[in-house]
Amino acid sequence: MTRYRHHLPQLDGSLFLTDAGIETTLIYQDGQALPHFAAFHLLRDDAGTEVLKRYFRRHARIAREAGTGFIFESATWRASLDWGAALGYDRDSLAALNRKAISMLFDLRTELETPRTPCVISGCIGPRGDGYDPGRVMTADQAQDYHAFQARIFAEAGADMITAITTTNVPEAVGITRAAQAEGMPVVISFTVETDGRLPTGDTLADAVAAVDAATGRGPAYYMINCAHPSHFAGVLGDEPWVQRLRGLRCNASRKSHAELDNADELDAGDPEELGADYRELLRRFPQINVLGGCCGTDHRHMERICASCKAAA
Repeated sequence: MTRYRHHLPQLDGSLFLTDAGIETTLIYQDGQALPHFAAFHLLRDDAGTEVLKRYFRRHARIAREAGTGFIFESATWRASLDWGAALGYDRDSLAALNRKAISMLFDLRTELETPRTPCVISGCIGPRGDGYDPGRVMTADQAQDYHAFQARIFAEAGADMITAITTTNVPEAVGITRAAQAEGMPVVISFTVETDGRLPTGDTLADAVAAVDAATGRGPAYYMINCAHPSHFAGVLGDEPWVQRLRGLRCNASRKSHAELDNADELDAGDPEELGADYRELLRRFPQINVLGGCCGTDHRHMERICASCKAAA
């Protein structure tokens, strides 16, 4: 069933969109209850599955209308063993929902893909801990063993690639990369950074990329940054070789820190027009960046402005 595993079309340099802040959109706009921020929990019944399909269709149609590629990122950020257990799922039932998350995207690709809009299916892996706080950092071997559960399912289900979203530390990034490599899967590492442009562990992006590349033989197909506003990291990107490994962005709408967002009573959706302009400026400086999505607080409105701004600048 896999279509692009052996040649990811986004590596050819054309513009690709993905979705926005799935959890914040589902909670604040669609009124869904997501315990532990677990979007995959909706897959347990037909009604929830339809909610997810509507969400993905809305974003894929932006790409289709604009004539860009699209990456379907599965709703499995929280569908790993520890988080699944916290929601009452055993290993078998959790595996079934991970497989369902991928098969649902195959159906959507059949419906929405066109020659101008190739649709890549990515199995999403989230951190074992919190997306803002690394907590107890595993060794790379421990991380590989833990994340092998999802990596194997995604490979067997026919996903084209794996993307690790909100990766907070280097050893976990190394472990996820090795787990994907063991299954013959292309993998992308997306680091989350604080307002100073550093990982929550204090590592610089430059050091993190160098360390993961060194430990995995340049295993990731490319790197991304997510769950941070452009103003938090634009200043640490410069004319260094490691920056060429950065090909994707999934930014927050808000300029607030992770701590401020955790303590906020309302969603900060920022300014879609401003965020689109921020993306355009980053692409002007770093034209190799061609995979664009959103993170916390963003929705289809932000993606429309990001798409329009970046297409106009191309």
